[in-house]
Amino acid sequence: MKPLSQELFARLEKQRADHLYRQLRSVDSAQGARIEMNRREFINFSSNDYLGLANHEAVKEGALKAVRDYGAGSGASRLICGSLKLHHLLEEQLAAFKGVEAALCFSTGYATALGTIPCLMASGDVIVVDKLVHASLLDGARLSGAKLRVFQHNDLGELETILQWADKTVGSEGNILLITESVFSMDGDQAPLRELVALKERYGAWLMVDEAHSAGLFGQRGSGLIEELGLVNQVEIQMGTLGKSLGSAGGYIAGSRTLVDYLINRARSFIFSTAPNPASSGAALAALKLLEKEGAERRQVVWSLAQELRRMLLPLSKESPASLIHPYLVGDEQQALCLSKTFLEAGLMVPAIRYPTVRKGQARLRITVTHGHTIKDIECLRSPLQSFSKDRIQ
Repeated sequence: MKPLSQELFARLEKQRADHLYRQLRSVDSAQGARIEMNRREFINFSSNDYLGLANHEAVKEGALKAVRDYGAGSGASRLICGSLKLHHLLEEQLAAFKGVEAALCFSTGYATALGTIPCLMASGDVIVVDKLVHASLLDGARLSGAKLRVFQHNDLGELETILQWADKTVGSEGNILLITESVFSMDGDQAPLRELVALKERYGAWLMVDEAHSAGLFGQRGSGLIEELGLVNQVEIQMGTLGKSLGSAGGYIAGSRTLVDYLINRARSFIFSTAPNPASSGAALAALKLLEKEGAERRQVVWSLAQELRRMLLPLSKESPASLIHPYLVGDEQQALCLSKTFLEAGLMVPAIRYPTVRKGQARLRITVTHGHTIKDIECLRSPLQSFSKDRIQ
């Protein structure tokens, strides 16, 4: 056998040759529409802090108060002595926010998926997922041991064919779980949730929807696309994150009281993890309270910015943006890196998104707008994009 370092070095060299090598950037400031790196300010078009709450004074004060009241760490798992009153308050607020009976928080969004799916599904069951769902959902499905079937993105015809097969396969003993995102993280489009609900009910499946990129942005309460479409009572499992529109960190499941009680007893990533730290829970709780007062105004601001960005990228389009995520498809990984570098040199933070986040040959820039941006900021994107487009034509 080769020494470990030699083997890993060779693998990394292959990634470099394929233009898939990654390095961490040190951000020297708080998150926001502007960040500092290496003593230089950049307009940040890569953040998921959609409503601009990660550095909001009320949210930071929520984190500080939680540390003052509960300390820096939770001390143990939730089922030992780590289930702080703060965690219970946050889960009550999340349940009210999502319009359901109960919610349960996990340390990360990834841990949410890996804990939830395998404790609900097992061998003999079938899990059906959209091809573009987040990696954590795919990993959770694989970990469950259930049969996994993938349908082409938002392809209702293929999905129904798979559900017909699954219904015959599981019989009366097995279960079917359909998994999608409400807003897809890399393409920025929406799932046809009404049609998915109709199909899952026709074939007796359960539906799990990840609202990571729609919670905070859709619906009267701002709880997500499920709320906006009036489907709260028809989606069995709502998954979400505290680390995007809520400006904190962590993940959660929202649904029936029975679902949450079952997860408390069976979800391994919940049972065997130290409880989320007080600061992140306090920040998320403060963010939820802030959204009750300012959510509508903040949503109006970011949607108007998203409309301006869409007009710039698609000048002939009169459609409303599906989300705050705007992919600029490049294709070639090396070209995507070059375009990202061009942006960086212009003082714009727009990283290249490459395999395995997206398929090979589907590299892109993922441009997001947040509450702190201005129309002038968006205009700064125009020159690098036009210059790149001319180079491609030539």
